Amino acid sequence: MKVFKIASALLLGLLSLLGSFSIKPTPASAEENYNYVKHELRAVWIATVTNIDWPSKKGLPIDQQKQEFIKLLDDVKNMGMNAVVVQIKPTADAFYPSKYGPWSEYLTGTQGMDPGYDPLAFMIEEAHKRNLEFHAWFNPYRITMNHKDLTRLSADHPARQHPEWVEAYGNQLYYNPGIPEARKFIIDGIIEVVKNYDIDAVHMDDYFYPYKIEGVEFPDQEEYEKYGQLFTNIGDWRRDNVNQLVRDINLAIKNEKSYVKFGISPFGVWRNIANDPTGSDTTAGQTNYDDLYADTREWIQRGYIDYITPQIYWNIGFEPAAYDILADWWVKETINRPIHLYIGQAAYKINNNAVPAWSDPEEYVRQINLNHKYDTIKGSMHFSLKDLNRNPLGIKDRLANDLYRYPALVPSMPWLDHTAPKKPKLRDAKRTGGGIELTIEDHQLNSDTAYYVIYRFEGTKRGSINNAANILTTVRKTGRTQTFIDDLVEPGQTYTYVVTAVDRLHNESDFNRSITIK
Repeated sequence: MKVFKIASALLLGLLSLLGSFSIKPTPASAEENYNYVKHELRAVWIATVTNIDWPSKKGLPIDQQKQEFIKLLDDVKNMGMNAVVVQIKPTADAFYPSKYGPWSEYLTGTQGMDPGYDPLAFMIEEAHKRNLEFHAWFNPYRITMNHKDLTRLSADHPARQHPEWVEAYGNQLYYNPGIPEARKFIIDGIIEVVKNYDIDAVHMDDYFYPYKIEGVEFPDQEEYEKYGQLFTNIGDWRRDNVNQLVRDINLAIKNEKSYVKFGISPFGVWRNIANDPTGSDTTAGQTNYDDLYADTREWIQRGYIDYITPQIYWNIGFEPAAYDILADWWVKETINRPIHLYIGQAAYKINNNAVPAWSDPEEYVRQINLNHKYDTIKGSMHFSLKDLNRNPLGIKDRLANDLYRYPALVPSMPWLDHTAPKKPKLRDAKRTGGGIELTIEDHQLNSDTAYYVIYRFEGTKRGSINNAANILTTVRKTGRTQTFIDDLVEPGQTYTYVVTAVDRLHNESDFNRSITIK
């Protein structure tokens, strides 16, 4: 995060599955014009580097680490979110047992020390219990945060075993993106997680080549001379190195598990209009293309990623890089392509920035409402959870009680899967001492149902399942028969229920029948 500072032909051939979109702002729901969006990613970043979000500090007992994370997930759920993006490899180390990196120091305080459990397995299990998507967040190249001494790394650190892959820049160490063996090592480390864990997505943020230090060149001239014979300048070669990494990560993920998504959250500006007439009308000091060597447009056009989340960390109307100008630019880049556009939102700036707009309690709300005016913008990611939990200017309350008042389903990706599960059976509903108990059955062989959506309507008339306001909750599937108790009912009130089934890529079935309870 800057705050801290299968093939493409197949994908493009499935464009017809996406439907048509309009570049102009349009009502958010293509189904019916309701006030609340039914299909919307609502995600939050949970950063572990330097213990930003979790664990609260190094070396906590296992039970306390677990209790803290469960509390964070409950906070996420209570705000109406449906996904978490958890940093599991912050500095070439790991929050899980790995052949490609030592245990993270942010767990125990000592890099390489076994914490005594598998945090990643625990986190995924708890997220899925709450029907939250789990996006596994990797930082591909960064090795250290504030030093460049290889000997300070754990003895088993791959960077110590392969010092020829490592470069120092500023006060940090990085794997060199120009070395093919280093790129393969990074990809293999990501696929280790895809193979061994039930993640929903692989996620990377804005750290590719490091943010430039004025007057200091990244030290890769030797590698350019060795590997860059096909390129007339070092910038194009660097961009190709990153393009190869992104392309090959996606192919490797899909070869292992076709349903695991791959998304990247780049810096918010591809190029300024002064450098490229097709760039955004901005004057950003650094850009993806020219400074980080991350050609985000290339990834979009070639179908290398399933979602892109530009970090538009500026307010509406901000002259050098306005939120509204950039949102519109990214819409035009992604429209009618097999990719989801989400927006990275700067929760950390709320009431915590010199620009007056960030002291306005309506600024963040206006940004999200602006997103809702575009069909092409499919949701938001918020940086980061600790900032939302501070509730600056009441934003946590606004999300829970207003913007995210009703549940939303993560939007489906028809280029990955466009077939809905078969309808589940709502077998029974009855009043109990705790509320109304629903019994759901799904005895179909090879069912790919991941969760159920429970709709509740007041009275005997069944309303529309396209209206998000009718969603009571979503419930993770736990077996062929399971019960759910609606404990938010009023005595004497009549309710009608329907239940649909949704697969892990969020294709939703129709319902089997409705049941009314008086």
